[in-house]
Amino acid sequence: MAGLDSGVAGPVVSSRLESLRNLSPADRLQRIADAAFLEAPERAALGGGALPLTLANGMIENVVGTFELPMGVATNFTINGRDFLVPMAVEEPSVVAAASYMARIARGCGGFQTSSTGPIMRAQVQVLEVADPHGARARVLRERDAIIAAANVKDKVLVSLGGGCRDIEVHIFEETPVGAMLAVHLLVDVRDAMGANTVNTMAETVAPMIERITGGVVRLRILSNYADLRLARATVSVTPEALATSDYSGERIARGIVEACAFAIVDPYRAATHNKGIMNGIDPIVVATGNDWRAIEAGAHVWAARTGRYTSLSHWEIDGRGNLVGTLEMPMALGLVGGATKTHPAARAALKLLGVRSAQELAEVTVAVGLAQNMAALRALATEGIQKGHMALHARNIAIVAGASGDEIERVAAELAAAHDVRVDRAKELLEAMRGGGA
Repeated sequence: MAGLDSGVAGPVVSSRLESLRNLSPADRLQRIADAAFLEAPERAALGGGALPLTLANGMIENVVGTFELPMGVATNFTINGRDFLVPMAVEEPSVVAAASYMARIARGCGGFQTSSTGPIMRAQVQVLEVADPHGARARVLRERDAIIAAANVKDKVLVSLGGGCRDIEVHIFEETPVGAMLAVHLLVDVRDAMGANTVNTMAETVAPMIERITGGVVRLRILSNYADLRLARATVSVTPEALATSDYSGERIARGIVEACAFAIVDPYRAATHNKGIMNGIDPIVVATGNDWRAIEAGAHVWAARTGRYTSLSHWEIDGRGNLVGTLEMPMALGLVGGATKTHPAARAALKLLGVRSAQELAEVTVAVGLAQNMAALRALATEGIQKGHMALHARNIAIVAGASGDEIERVAAELAAAHDVRVDRAKELLEAMRGGGA
């Protein structure tokens, strides 16, 4: 993967953990921790309750407590020939199971392949009250080297690690509600950080210099979450034989996936839900690793609309050999250092479990899981429909809402799913019958 130190290698992890779903949460955690060679502190952190109130109080304002999401682990992922166990913090049923199932199908066909660009983030400096915007642009570009040097003085550690401000751009907006405007962009290699604090500091540092050069007034000095120079890509190729089920041929499923994607390509109403399905795979990893999921969502949807029309983030097609080929490329500004990735014990444990060696590798793994999630959703939509599998898993939630506990949860859920009647009132009826000896 791009940007990796090939001399750094961790223990070999297998993501193929059979019958994991049949274990208790405690036994499941033990097996995953053993497979990933986690130490006792990481095992404990992944098991819940890892964020003490004293630590939470230092992370945000007006803290009154903490809030937990279920932490699951997606299995079966092979990415660029390497196995990954993928931590996912999410409340929605079927997400972890769907990703794992598609990864299992892809695994037999070589898994996922990924690549990425360098970790370049943008900082924007807004300049108002510019009398000659084109002339001001030329003057800024003429002082390019001085601006870059001034920016890099503010983060000598980043520069020593091979990062830092690389270039500038100047964008002109001749007509806005407040008159002509310039946007000076600092293009910064942030290495293994998400980069917000770094680029914001650099933008604030060079703002007075830009005012002097342009003769204008600087207002905003802040990063852009549209990380269009920090892209991650994933692709997968699956044979018809791997896709086939007892009810549908592989060719039929592949064609259905391509047709479903075509709907999202042409229709923004469908694209919104299609892309949400992709983010179902991406956001849980971003959350689990302590990264900023709102930034990732913002960048993803701007990227989906970059042509002026909102469309699908992914593409699915059938190659000359009849294989289903899926691709996903999108901005992915993730970090391994700074913020909650280093503060939150569970985020640190999730990163240890995942075993990524750079922010770029984290981005690539995340996009591969997004592609797997997309394949799962389209496969279900193109065959039996989305509700069959989803409601079978949702039945457990309904059983809990109805008051089931312990072994009752699975018994009630199984009956609800078998009858395709997943309702709280029906769950209560089943539970009452079970407790009364009638079932």
